[in-house]
Amino acid sequence: MTTPHHPQPGHRSGHPRSTGTSPAITRTFALLSTHWNGLILMALAKGPADFAGMRERVPGISDRVLALRLRELTAIDLVTQDVLPGLSSRTRYALSPHGKAFLVPLAILFLWAEDHLPEGGGPDLPCPGDGHEPVP
Repeated sequence: MTTPHHPQPGHRSGHPRSTGTSPAITRTFALLSTHWNGLILMALAKGPADFAGMRERVPGISDRVLALRLRELTAIDLVTQDVLPGLSSRTRYALSPHGKAFLVPLAILFLWAEDHLPEGGGPDLPCPGDGHEPVP
């Protein structure tokens, strides 16, 4: 059985190498291991939002970290930003097509976590918002 290839920026076609770690999975875990990224993407799954709206959807994140993560997610084309016209320009953030495609595996991880991870995230896994602010 073959799976369809969906080209994405910065991605190479082909199958993971039989030895060593796949560069694609390494990038995926780097994305998910960065504090707040998963929660920001899930917050944007509810629809576009401005910065204040994002701050409400992701409680506990600092303005500085939210701005940094939104820039990083925009740079890798998972999030788009549009400057809204008006007297006080605001920026609206939304999932890009690549970000929307990432919701499928993210939802599967969420379901797995609901069934298999302890409520607190595990003995060595701090949960965002528990007082452990990420180190930039």
